Amino acid sequence: MLSTKELDNIKKLQQVCEQEEEIRLKLNWDMLMTRNEKEKTDFLYYEDGELIGFIGIYGFGNKIEVCGMVHPKHRRKKIFSQLFSEAMNEIKKQNVSQILLNTPTRSFSGKEWVKTLPCQFSFSEYQMKWAETNLGEQEHIIIRASTPDDIETEIQLDVQCFRFSEEEAKVYNQRIKKENIQDFFIIEANQQKVGKIRIQHIKKEAWIYGFAIFPQYQGQGIGRKALNKILRQEHQNGFDIFLEVDSKNANALKLYESCGFKAYDSQDYYEYK
Repeated sequence: MLSTKELDNIKKLQQVCEQEEEIRLKLNWDMLMTRNEKEKTDFLYYEDGELIGFIGIYGFGNKIEVCGMVHPKHRRKKIFSQLFSEAMNEIKKQNVSQILLNTPTRSFSGKEWVKTLPCQFSFSEYQMKWAETNLGEQEHIIIRASTPDDIETEIQLDVQCFRFSEEEAKVYNQRIKKENIQDFFIIEANQQKVGKIRIQHIKKEAWIYGFAIFPQYQGQGIGRKALNKILRQEHQNGFDIFLEVDSKNANALKLYESCGFKAYDSQDYYEYK
């Protein structure tokens, strides 16, 4: 588990690196603040008491994402290569099917780094923010808090919509519920459990995660009704609303844009071979 001082040092380094290239690093702060002390997931490099290098590894079911940074004044010293080697040694101990390297789309240093590695571009992910839009009439759909009895439904949604294996989905759901930093909801239509959605509140921001509708219920307008209801609720409560979406997920991207979301930044992911 990272100490308060370590978290502060990471935040300061992040700010320096982001200002240098006018980018946004995706360091998954919700995960950084709830690390399992039994797992080695973060790699820090200090020089004269100052944090100048960092890499974090993040598990999402069947895949690992890797993201990090080095202070602009200390680059070309192989610091990042050393940290990456340590991170890869730890990842090799785990049973994962995919390793994704994350770099902001506009990061020149990030693009130069991935050129040195055996990897290939996989996809881009858009960060989107909702712009106030007329959502029409109130939606008649049930969105209720998840209960322990809904865990199998949540697992199956991750399997069918996000390509998790059942075991991976089970472990992933257990972890994020234990972290207790998100609100979990089940979407119902015609007295059937048809989908799920998670909301995380960070100060005045509401982030939407894990939004999924069972394939057999897609194309019926259920997802749009559920999303509009969440948007109306979060907006009325005074939150700015954000989400992330894979650029290859054309249907989801079209839905989000039609509901008022606009992309403001993006991250590129490279599959490590």
